Amino acid sequence: MTGRTRRFEGTKIVHRRAVTAVLAATTLLLTAGCSSDGDGGSSATGSDSAAPSGGTPSGSTPTQQAAEATPPAKGSVKVVRTVATGLKTPWGLAPLPDGDLLVSSRDEGTISRVDGKTGRKTELGQVSGVSAAGEGGLLGIALSPDYASDHMVYAYFTSASDNRIARMVYDERKPSGDQLGAPDTVFKGIPKGYIHNGGRIAFGPDKMLYAGTGESGNTGLSQDTKSLGGKILRLTPEGDPAPGNPFPGSAVYSYGHRNVQGLAWDSKQRLFASEFGQDTWDELNAIKPGGNYGWPDAEGKSDDKKFQNPIDQWHTDDASPSGIAYAEGSVWMAGLKGQRLWRIPLKGTEESADPQDFLKGEYGRLRTVVSAGGDKLWLVTSNTDGRGSPQQGDDRILEIQVS
Repeated sequence: MTGRTRRFEGTKIVHRRAVTAVLAATTLLLTAGCSSDGDGGSSATGSDSAAPSGGTPSGSTPTQQAAEATPPAKGSVKVVRTVATGLKTPWGLAPLPDGDLLVSSRDEGTISRVDGKTGRKTELGQVSGVSAAGEGGLLGIALSPDYASDHMVYAYFTSASDNRIARMVYDERKPSGDQLGAPDTVFKGIPKGYIHNGGRIAFGPDKMLYAGTGESGNTGLSQDTKSLGGKILRLTPEGDPAPGNPFPGSAVYSYGHRNVQGLAWDSKQRLFASEFGQDTWDELNAIKPGGNYGWPDAEGKSDDKKFQNPIDQWHTDDASPSGIAYAEGSVWMAGLKGQRLWRIPLKGTEESADPQDFLKGEYGRLRTVVSAGGDKLWLVTSNTDGRGSPQQGDDRILEIQVS
C-alpha cells in the first residue's frame, strides 16, 4: 500500500493519505485498578470543518445548561434477547446498516460479523500488526462516516511499539476470514502499556474521529499536552489534527485523563466520556475542548478551578466504566468491576440527576454499550478478558430496552 507519510514531532502524527488504486477499484465495486480496566487498587496488576465543540451545532463549547429538561427519575432496563454467545475477549462493537454487528476480539486480533437476527458469527479476518498483552490488543472499532461508499472499518489497536489507528476495506465478496483489506495506518505514536491503553474510537456528529487514550501507567503523560497519552484526540478521517482543535497543529482535544474507554454524544451533540479512577473515584465527564480533567493531580471532583469536574462519580468497586451510550435522555455506562449498567439522567453538562444501576451481577463484567436506535441498546459482556469468571455462553451480546 502506498501513500505519502508525514511525521510531526511532539504529537507524532503518521498517516497515509491515499488508498492504492487497487484498493480504490475494489471499493468502487463493493455494494456498499487501579480501576485499571476494571479492578480497583493502585498496583499495575490490580486491577469539518466544524468547530471543536464535541459536535455542538453552534460550534460552542459545553457550558452550564440552565432549566434543561431532565429525564424521569426512575428508568428501567429489560433484556430483550441474547443476540450472540461464545465470543472471546470481545471489545469493540460497530452496528452495520443492515442490522448486523461487527465485533472485535482483543486477544485474537480478529473482527467478526454477527447476524443481528440469528447470532451466527462469521470471522472477517485478522488485523495484522496487533500485539495483544495485558489490556492491550485489538480494541475499539468504528465505521467510516462514508461507509456506504468507501466500506472502511477503523480500528484502534496495540502494536509492538505503540497504540495506533488504522482503517481497512471490508470486502464482503471475498471468502470468510479474508474479507478485511490490509490495515492502512492513519495515526500512530499513542503510548502503550500493559495497562491503560484507552482504546475507544467513534465518529462524532461533525464526522471527525475521536479516540480515548490512556496514560499507559505513566501518570506524567496526562498533564503533558505534547503527549498523546491520557487524552481525548480529535482527528480527520485521514488522521490529521481536526480543524479547530484547541492546540494548534495537535490532535489533542482534552487532557488530564487517566484511561478513557467511553465516548458518546447526547441529543444536543455534546460529548461525554467515561474514565477509570485509581483507588477512589471513577468519572463521567462532559468534554470541553482544551479542558484539563485533573489526573493525576485530581481524582473525581476537585476544588481546584483549573480542572474540569466530572458531572458524576462512583467508587471504583461500583463501576470501573468502559463503554457508554446515549438513549432516552440518559447516558448508559457499562461497568467492569461493578458488573452493572448505570443510567445517568442528564441535567446539562454540569451535573446529573441521581444515577441508577441495573443488571447488577447478572451478566458479569460489562465492556461495551452501543445505541441500537430509539430505546434499544447493544450490550457486550467481558468475562473472558482474564479478570472475569466466565460462565457457559460467555462472552455474549445482549439487546436491551431502556427507559
